Amino acid sequence: MRYINNRAHFTIAEIQREFKISRATAIRDINEIQAMGFPLTTELGRGGGYSVLQNQYLPSARFTPDELKAIFISFIASKNSQLPYLQNRRSITEKLIGIASQTQQDELIELNRILLFENTNPANPNLLELDDAAPPELNQLISLAVRDKHLRVTYEPSPGWPELLDVFVLHIFNSNAQWLVEVYDLVTDAFRYLPVALLRDSAISGLELKWTEQEIANKKRLVARESNLVVKLDATGIQRFKRMHPPGIILSFTGMFQSSGMFNVQLDATDAEALAYYADWLLFLGKGVAYERIPDELRALLVERLSQLGLS
Repeated sequence: MRYINNRAHFTIAEIQREFKISRATAIRDINEIQAMGFPLTTELGRGGGYSVLQNQYLPSARFTPDELKAIFISFIASKNSQLPYLQNRRSITEKLIGIASQTQQDELIELNRILLFENTNPANPNLLELDDAAPPELNQLISLAVRDKHLRVTYEPSPGWPELLDVFVLHIFNSNAQWLVEVYDLVTDAFRYLPVALLRDSAISGLELKWTEQEIANKKRLVARESNLVVKLDATGIQRFKRMHPPGIILSFTGMFQSSGMFNVQLDATDAEALAYYADWLLFLGKGVAYERIPDELRALLVERLSQLGLS
């Protein structure tokens, strides 16, 4: 109910994704909420959904002691003030302390003293030693993407060789200490991962978007099904995968307690550099790697690598 109350408009699909429930369950829950008197109106047709007639149905939020600690810890864990919006972290932290009771204030201040996170100096926890500084382009990219995911960006993989791209932004994420943006290139009809530090002059595109967001998501699922590299991992492989992996690969867990998993990739078998990288990385994952599908070119390279190591 709070999720709905905080939004002027929402769809069944959004409820499904947010709470990881089926469409039937989402509809049943919404019907029950409406029966309680929650003021919703239904919008039919493509792009339809539900609208909230008044956005103040629930009383204002009050944090429990544990909720307040959770929010406070999330802020002190995010010490990188170079990331968008985190330059306000200190003032928000002080406001959280200000709304707490005296007992809660003492606990929050003590939490700030005893909790240390990676890249902080134990001798001076307020002195940051960061190795994941965000590129200046990240702030602009996020600010644009929350308004409109259809962007025009200048991508400069080599100095002096810019490319003007018409893209749809899917995700912005940090992988192996590098900020990347996953986009659908609307000109080449391909999904790409671009280093954010190599973007210039991003802006909302003035061109018409040919596909809906759902159609683009369907395209991505189709690419995943056609992957030519499908790999299964054991527990050791999963731990090494977490330490290092190429950007954009999603690991799906198939066993209890993350004891096994698998991932899929669409590799360009004509790209010798990419094949060499994947061969070295797959060997790094350890002996518990099983190949459900693998390009012949990559298999031959793995056999060659193992032969050089005297393991074939």
